[in-house]
Amino acid sequence: MKFTHLDESGNARMVDVTAKETTIRSATASGFVRCPPAVIEALKADEVPKGDALAVARIAGIQGAKKCAELLPLAHVIGVHGAVVDFDAGDEGVGIRATVRTADRTGVEMEALTAVSVAALTLVDMFKGIDKGIEIENVRLEEKAGGKSGTWRRGN
Repeated sequence: MKFTHLDESGNARMVDVTAKETTIRSATASGFVRCPPAVIEALKADEVPKGDALAVARIAGIQGAKKCAELLPLAHVIGVHGAVVDFDAGDEGVGIRATVRTADRTGVEMEALTAVSVAALTLVDMFKGIDKGIEIENVRLEEKAGGKSGTWRRGN
């Protein structure tokens, strides 16, 4: 088996995408932050001690997408041309959904996953003063579009 991120000697390398065609690409990821009832009550009453948790987490998620290549050693530095992070606060926690778009030579799946992960971590940080029993669950890719492999959707 040939590994794309190893050279002939078995050393890690960044894959050279110079010759690849620039195309419009997008990816959507999701995750869930499971919260005890006291946290949900504070969130819905706008009484989180650290402030507007969803606003801070939204900005953190967008920033996470833009900083992905700094966190993942073999990820390419690409232009993040659009990033949206949305939340759905329910009785058991907060759902997170991030969509990232680019016109580049490689996809933005890792950027979308990083956006969700950083937004989730930010919510944990914003809520930890209320309750330490918060859990991050099910961070996963939901769909990607563009590039050589085309469109992929979870469940297809």
